[in-house]
Amino acid sequence: MSDDIIHKEADSKGKFYMEDEIGIISELRYSKKENGEVLIIKHTETRTEYKGKGLAAILVKKSIDYVRENNIKIIPDCPYAKAYFSRHKEYVDVLKIK
Repeated sequence: MSDDIIHKEADSKGKFYMEDEIGIISELRYSKKENGEVLIIKHTETRTEYKGKGLAAILVKKSIDYVRENNIKIIPDCPYAKAYFSRHKEYVDVLKIK
């Protein structure tokens, strides 16, 4: 399922998401600031029947790949993303330190 991640971006907002025939299964929404040099994870959500399968974590990892490829930083603003980064110190290099 992680191969089926869709990325859409318009202006300073975007999202990574997965979908099935019914609609979105899991999504991570973000905005950008500082001339696109910082990605702020605003919201993650997974449909009830897919919760507990690690889909939000897959999307956070996809956002990490994206910022690394584009040489930008992340500010985790949503509670899930904050908790993810606090548990995974190996990704500290992508965080924008205030």
